[in-house]
Amino acid sequence: MPYTAPIKDQLLALRALGFDFSLLDEATVEAILDEANKLASNVLAPLNWTGDQEGLKRADDGSIKMPKGFKDAYQQYRESGWNAVPFSEEYGGQNLPWAMAFPIQEMWQAANMAFGLCPLLNQGAVEAILHHGSDEQKEIYLPKLISGEWTGTMNLTEPQAGSDLAAVKSRAEPQADGSYKISGQKIFITYGEHDMADNIIHLVLARTPNAPEGVKGISLFIVPKILEDGSRNDLVCSGIEHKLGIHASPTCTMQFGDKGGATGYLIGEENKGLIYMFTMMNNARLSVGLQGVAISDRAYQHAFAFAKERVQGGGKTIDQHTDVQRMLKTMNVLTEAGRALTYEAAIAFDAANAGDKTAQSKVEFLTPIVKAFGTDNAIEVTSLGIQVHGGMGYVEETGAAQYLRDARILPIYEGTNGIQAIDLVGRKTLMNDGAYAKTYIEELKSHAADTLVSYIKRLEETLEHVLSLKENPDKAQFIAHAYLNQFALVAGGVLLKRLAETAASDDDKDFAHEKMASFDFYCDMILPRAESFARQILAIK
Repeated sequence: MPYTAPIKDQLLALRALGFDFSLLDEATVEAILDEANKLASNVLAPLNWTGDQEGLKRADDGSIKMPKGFKDAYQQYRESGWNAVPFSEEYGGQNLPWAMAFPIQEMWQAANMAFGLCPLLNQGAVEAILHHGSDEQKEIYLPKLISGEWTGTMNLTEPQAGSDLAAVKSRAEPQADGSYKISGQKIFITYGEHDMADNIIHLVLARTPNAPEGVKGISLFIVPKILEDGSRNDLVCSGIEHKLGIHASPTCTMQFGDKGGATGYLIGEENKGLIYMFTMMNNARLSVGLQGVAISDRAYQHAFAFAKERVQGGGKTIDQHTDVQRMLKTMNVLTEAGRALTYEAAIAFDAANAGDKTAQSKVEFLTPIVKAFGTDNAIEVTSLGIQVHGGMGYVEETGAAQYLRDARILPIYEGTNGIQAIDLVGRKTLMNDGAYAKTYIEELKSHAADTLVSYIKRLEETLEHVLSLKENPDKAQFIAHAYLNQFALVAGGVLLKRLAETAASDDDKDFAHEKMASFDFYCDMILPRAESFARQILAIK
């Protein structure tokens, strides 16, 4: 099934949410998106199903052969400069806004999520080294990571240490030359081994000999697959996971130091690794929310095209049946609301990078919402996509099932959605007495239509109730899921209103009508879910 990037919707979201077109005018932005769409639709999308079916091949030496076409596709991606879009010109990047990069990255994830995970992880490694590495480390690693000549990974998880990073046991022994010898095992390492790049730069959490217990004793290290002298480091992919989905993405068990210790280089100071790693994690969480939006859009396009061709019941195509229309509209509005929230966060991210402290608070507040809302929606949307196909959707050959299988990991990795909700309630609300939550609610009010006013008032009521649970953290955490979802649903409604208002000024009246219809459907059929979550919150005294 072909894929076409939703460029018109992407541009509308940027316009409606305040993207600064003074640096790049809209025609230039559209031209860039058109070029990205060519790679996404013509090169990456055709490999999505074939890569899923072929999977990965691991040799006895730990090397991994990617599915047919992936290596060539990565070379086209890299040589076209796409990996460098949002990064610093000082190290070979194009220094374009993150809000410009997100629509482009949405295309990679929608066209082929298994492929898109490679640049996503690389992006996190760049951010960590850029913000916390030494000048020498930046000079060595950033140009090649930004060009895509090398790729990067995050090595957090161990068999006994999933979300609880306090349980990390990997060791780092200091050496006389200033390096460290790294030993231990990491699991679930995305693109820990592959054949698409000359080198893989692993960012690894480990403990030095005298480190304190718990998360305060974790340090972060650069551990290259290939060392500066061209020799192979003491690390190997000892296995790949057989997963429900993303079969073309190598999820590796990495073994460090079986032959005396892998050479690693400390980033920043000892025992501050968790702080540094969260630079990667927070960046990745927004990108995972974007993945949810992307795969939702892909599933919607697939289901919509199928429904227009599948004839059932009196010679009608099934898109004429009202229940199928309901499902397709639900898929569409959840995708549009998720995209709007994600792009809003990206625009704020750019402002925060320019020194705007209020924008920084906004990014921090929206990050768990974007990650959880976008990825939970992806499960609903991809499941509905199968339902639209009927029995055909449950058969692998149609491709609809792959989207659900691929999407299922999204609410789990980079911090489960339960952790996102607890973060929103705890760090982002209770720790500052709801200061930014109240600010964001005021922003929602400034854009609210009559339909939305009662929902925003209800949000204010539940916020006050959450704040009243400050001395009862267990109760606050119990309703965290409901709190996050109520916020996301109400914010999504306000943002869809802004999209509809902006589209109304467009010359394309059919497009404007479509966006107003999306807002109306959302208010009628999706937004009432927010009241259910409000009642859950208020039930916990």
